[in-house]
Amino acid sequence: MSLGQQLAPHLPLLRRYARALTGSQADGDRYVRAALEAIVAAPDQFPRDVDPRLGLYRTFQAIWQSTHLEEEDVVEDTSNENEAIARKRLARLTPLSRQALLLTTVEGFSIEDAGYLIEEDAGQVQKLVGEAVAEIERQTRTRVMIIEDEPLIAMDLEQIVRDLGHEVTGVAVTRDEAVALAMEDRPGLVLADIQLADDSSGIDAVKDILAEFSVPVIFITAFPERLLTGERPEPTFLITKPFQRETVKTTISQALFFDQATVPA
Repeated sequence: MSLGQQLAPHLPLLRRYARALTGSQADGDRYVRAALEAIVAAPDQFPRDVDPRLGLYRTFQAIWQSTHLEEEDVVEDTSNENEAIARKRLARLTPLSRQALLLTTVEGFSIEDAGYLIEEDAGQVQKLVGEAVAEIERQTRTRVMIIEDEPLIAMDLEQIVRDLGHEVTGVAVTRDEAVALAMEDRPGLVLADIQLADDSSGIDAVKDILAEFSVPVIFITAFPERLLTGERPEPTFLITKPFQRETVKTTISQALFFDQATVPA
């Protein structure tokens, strides 16, 4: 099998990485094209002692690191709003942290392979990924309102929210309380149960709130079937009770990562 045949299946993945790294499909493709031209011009210099995909990314990394084409102001392709928001966040990271994060979490390379690609040892790669995650968490810090009528669950959610560095605006136990609290102290995220203390509905509370302003919502409920009906719209973020703390943390981070309101200016 020729080198070109070995590399062909990996090109779409490399384009994905390049696009995320540069924040632009055009710029990403330009780097990929430059890497392929370098391989064609000097095929004997292509790394043959590693997996073809790893060698392809290593060639790309060499082009990226040596040409200094990266611009501070990232050109954004806003055809997909969530992708544009993600690119804004990634653009705030230092280049090496961004590479380490993308290579490990998006491209699926091991810590060791990512170290090979960016020419750092495994310990440094882990440090860079940690720095990138911490920066993204800093970017997405917000104020959270909790709609939950079970005191112990509400306390647990409050602790999870504060552990992530967010502020809790308050806890509401009925629909009317939730709407009043949201209007008085507008949150950046809502965590909502659907069965509330006075038999009112957290779903109705959220509808009332969303009629006044846009805010990401995570439903946390023992009755997911009430929301997953197959009808539209359905909630983007839904956690089933009893929940794991890590599930709540991950879902909060994901909801805020794609929220335009928490993108730094």
